[in-house]
Amino acid sequence: MSIDRIAVVGGGTMGNGIAHVAAQHGKRVCLIDVSDDVLAGALETIRKNLDRQVKKEIIDQGARDETLGRIETANDLETGAADVDLVVEAVPERPELKYQIFETLDRVTGPDTILASNTSSISITEIAARTKRPELVIGMHFMNPVPVMKLIEVIRGLATSDETTRQTFRLSEELGKTPVEVNDFPGFVSNRVLMPMVNEAVFALMEGVAEAEAIDTVMKLGMNHPMGPLALADLIGLDTCLNILEVLHRELGDDRYRPCPLLRKYVAAGWLGRKSGRGFFTYE
Repeated sequence: MSIDRIAVVGGGTMGNGIAHVAAQHGKRVCLIDVSDDVLAGALETIRKNLDRQVKKEIIDQGARDETLGRIETANDLETGAADVDLVVEAVPERPELKYQIFETLDRVTGPDTILASNTSSISITEIAARTKRPELVIGMHFMNPVPVMKLIEVIRGLATSDETTRQTFRLSEELGKTPVEVNDFPGFVSNRVLMPMVNEAVFALMEGVAEAEAIDTVMKLGMNHPMGPLALADLIGLDTCLNILEVLHRELGDDRYRPCPLLRKYVAAGWLGRKSGRGFFTYE
């Protein structure tokens, strides 16, 4: 089966990035979100990112226009996902929300449509159990920012078929990404390793070990990280970091994943990082 038409559910940071990359690599894309404002913002973000690629001479003006021409939008799953080869769900990291979406997708999509989740921590096996096609359910965990980062974690649920995995690997490569297969454990590889570092950096800030800029400078210059853990948390979104840590803490039962109280306080205050203009750092 050739994967030529893709639906992306969720018009936020990850969803619009996935739509951008898929359309840029020749796929017809339907970007789905219940909010017209979110969809308008997503299209504007895609335009800005494409314009940046033109300015950097990564693509030309014709490719920019063709990419935008391959993207359509919809407000409901039945309209947007009814006639596609693959769906990528990219909504916030809340299990019940994802379960509900996959139950609906199972009902409104064709019987051979692959259902993928961009989840960064939630069990693919549990998501697949909400459908009648668990063999066609898989994880495609893109990295942020999607147009730049090359990795896709491909997560097999307990029932995911070899053919679904093969198709997902092929699609990932067609999108210019490097797929890496991982098994279905909480946080997979990326966030199981990354989030304890981010959380510990927040504890260091809360306990007065150093200021935020100093913590990030130590990790950048001392550990050769391209971005400090607090700035990275701001980029990911502090609410997303908190959700992932809560999944890791609950599913693995290990207190090393216990979210730092300061992280909870920032999220409660609406200081979510770049997307809100303030997190551990402030942004224009």
